[in-house]
Amino acid sequence: MTESMTVIEISEPGGPEVLATGRRLVPEPGPGEVRLRVTATGVNGPDLVQRRGHYPPPKGASDLLGLEASGEIVAVGKEVGRWKVGDRVVALTNGGAYAEYVAVDAEHCLPIPDGVDETDAAGLPETYFTVWSNIFHPGALPEGGILLVHGGAGGIGSTAIQIGKAMGLRVFTTAAEADCAFCREIGAERAIDFGREDFVQIVREAGGADAILDIIGGDYVARNIKAARADARLVQIAFNKGSKIEIDLMPLMLKRLTLTGSTLRSRSPAFKAQIARELEEQVWPFFGAGKLKTLTDRVLPLDLAAQAHATMEAADHRGKILLRPEPA
Repeated sequence: MTESMTVIEISEPGGPEVLATGRRLVPEPGPGEVRLRVTATGVNGPDLVQRRGHYPPPKGASDLLGLEASGEIVAVGKEVGRWKVGDRVVALTNGGAYAEYVAVDAEHCLPIPDGVDETDAAGLPETYFTVWSNIFHPGALPEGGILLVHGGAGGIGSTAIQIGKAMGLRVFTTAAEADCAFCREIGAERAIDFGREDFVQIVREAGGADAILDIIGGDYVARNIKAARADARLVQIAFNKGSKIEIDLMPLMLKRLTLTGSTLRSRSPAFKAQIARELEEQVWPFFGAGKLKTLTDRVLPLDLAAQAHATMEAADHRGKILLRPEPA
């Protein structure tokens, strides 16, 4: 074990070019924590926002990027019961995974699903925790109900399509024309080309959405309300087209809709632990059954983090972009 490790640091808020390699001390696991030797880490939307200076880490969290990782447990802190040195896991982190080692809450670790490659597994926690906690926790949607997912080709979108299909839902999604076939291949009943088709009309003709997962915002908020059936839930987890809008909320009242939103990182450790248990019990078995699969777009060396961010910002990917520290 060396005392220092390679990490990716943010030199100043800005574009992808502000990401650079640096050296930090290897983190010591505190009570209830384990230390992972990182096999791979996923690149996620919040990483880009933090890099730009608009998403500061919570108090006590690492200032390094990286909200998920796969790897081998190489040290165990006090009060850890389930895991031991040598176990290989995936974990939701509170930052710090753009590094060779990361300390994580032991209760936010899960076993690598059956049949899943350890590198590919690194792209699971952030999107699976996000989709499950927003759409399926605490209550499930009606079997055969319609889930509308915006941005179906990205990490969140492709995860939502797969889980929705596995849970017996009819999944509709919006995507660029070039990505529609991909979305259908992974489980979407209907992939809507947002450049030439009106998702409101298409979803309403199918009976209306029971739940809508939206990363777009802007004018999509009002359109989501139109596309929803009575008693539906509309979940906002990002605002790519902006969060400041003018909207008539009368249809929200008349349809008895729930309009909500969340960020995962700020949720309590206990909540994340509960989601980890639900995923392991209710979702992880779908991998072994062949109903879910990892969707890795590309794997880049850790020192090419800037390239990974530029690719993600250009939306030139399908599924997850992963970073892998170079083997020592």
